[in-house]
Amino acid sequence: MKRGIDYIGVGTGAFILDKNGKILLTRRGPKARNQVGKWEAPGGSVEFGETAKQATIREVKEELGIDIQVDALLGFVDDIIEEEKQHWAGPTWLASIVNGEPKIMESESCDGIGWFTVAANGVRTHLV
Repeated sequence: MKRGIDYIGVGTGAFILDKNGKILLTRRGPKARNQVGKWEAPGGSVEFGETAKQATIREVKEELGIDIQVDALLGFVDDIIEEEKQHWAGPTWLASIVNGEPKIMESESCDGIGWFTVAANGVRTHLV
């Protein structure tokens, strides 16, 4: 049985802010489990015996090679991907980098990273 497909998967993610208020997002790579090519908050699956906060810290370290501090819970997400027949649910956190510079560590599942600024007239980006 596969999580997210045969039963609801538990995932977690973090909006990582820099000191200027920019948000770090990742683009789903060619071998990502779902939503290939879409931008998202980095994160991943919660494993058995691990808290959602621990999973977020681990997944971000695996994907981007950075250590983060989880600062606050932003909300709970139900990501129902009808076209891929998947359902993922879990928390989204606000976080900050405590060590390292983000870089792509798993190019098959993540093929882009960027710092994004939300502006009154839309979103501006600076790709890393």
